[in-house]
Amino acid sequence: MRHAIIMAGGAGTRLWPISRRLRPKQLMRLFDGESPLQMAAKRLESLFDPARTWIITSAAYLDLVADELPRLPRENLIGEPTGRDTANAIGLAAHLIARRDPSATMAVFTADHIIRPQQPFEAAIRAGLDAAEAHPAALVTFGITPTAAHTGYGYVRRGATASPGVQRVAEFKEKPTLTVAENYLASGEYLWNSGMFAWRVAAIIDELRRHLPENADALAALADGWGRLPAEEIARRFESLRKISIDFGVMEKARHVLMVEMNCEWLDLGSWTAVAKMAEPDEQGNIALVAESVVMSGMNNIVVSDQPHLVALLGVDDLVVIHSPDATLICHRERVEEIKELANRRIQRFGERFE
Repeated sequence: MRHAIIMAGGAGTRLWPISRRLRPKQLMRLFDGESPLQMAAKRLESLFDPARTWIITSAAYLDLVADELPRLPRENLIGEPTGRDTANAIGLAAHLIARRDPSATMAVFTADHIIRPQQPFEAAIRAGLDAAEAHPAALVTFGITPTAAHTGYGYVRRGATASPGVQRVAEFKEKPTLTVAENYLASGEYLWNSGMFAWRVAAIIDELRRHLPENADALAALADGWGRLPAEEIARRFESLRKISIDFGVMEKARHVLMVEMNCEWLDLGSWTAVAKMAEPDEQGNIALVAESVVMSGMNNIVVSDQPHLVALLGVDDLVVIHSPDATLICHRERVEEIKELANRRIQRFGERFE
């Protein structure tokens, strides 16, 4: 059977002050009343049965996620006691699925991307699942045609054709320099690494054992005791895992990696400038994700609030203004990547008061 995993554990610090420790970005209701997690789950409704759709998230978010996705069985919500990056999140999910369905095929998705339109997304996922089932030892990734020389994304280089619509992966490259990214874009040989995958559960478990054997053994033991071990013991074991991404830990080293190109708009909600792309600018380039706002004599501003609150700007350009009930952020558009550092300084000064 085919199973889907949505990874929804990120803290979303760069989207502070609306993204908070106990209500992170994947649960923000900024898009016509829907959260990114709800949008991610909706994209999968025609591809996977809800009984075989899983969410892996922070243990602190389990109740919130259950409220967001009431159609999913509660036992399909996996709560990590602490974040140990994607290799461990995916590995734990794979072992838990294998205990229910040893011959399963598994697809991995993220909860912090906007992907549209739906039809080519579904076609690519079906092609990836078909490829994973036709090549039982293969790991399948999904590539996005790059639109800019972005240094914050991973890249995948096309290899030989394995079957119609499916190519072998010749190389993975994580977060290149700007010059290298520009060369990748010009060559036409590289796609962005989407962070979405498909494979037989047995295949990913084998690759984890090959490249991260200590983690794989610990994850298998955790899955065996899941639901029976005391929470303190699960937390202790999870904390001891080596923290590493699936890309560095497995994908760059795996022997048999295939790729399906996904011809969709793919938007990573990693900053306020990225979130703003979900709305149309006015004639002066101002973008508002708020019910009540007014900008006078100002251009290229971003205004966001998750509350019914008037935000008014006068005579300013290129600002990001984010309002929440107890904190307001104002920064220049070109410095949104520094919000994470600002949020860390806030913790140093105020502790968890504005978490």
